[in-house]
Amino acid sequence: MGQHFVPKRVYYSVFMALIALTGLTVWVSFMDLGAFNNVAAILIAATKALLVLMFFMHLKYGSKLTWAFVAAGFLFLAILLTLTMVDSLTRDWNVVPKAWSSPGD
Repeated sequence: MGQHFVPKRVYYSVFMALIALTGLTVWVSFMDLGAFNNVAAILIAATKALLVLMFFMHLKYGSKLTWAFVAAGFLFLAILLTLTMVDSLTRDWNVVPKAWSSPGD
């Protein structure tokens, strides 16, 4: 498998895009978007992560096996986050039967 050489201008362009997206993150953090604050922050962070994965980690020029391992990593991340959210959402489901309540209640 031959190496793929990327011109330096691509790296500089991606770096400038990352700096611009970081500035956008800071700007959005001072705005009141209501329920969309988290959505905007996650979309910007996902865009920055995608740029790093594609160019700095050379995923854009990788083989299908590399893509499969990256997809498997994101699948396990999704499973981990789902199980964590389910656990945290069910923390206050402490249902105490009436017979178990203390006499002072």
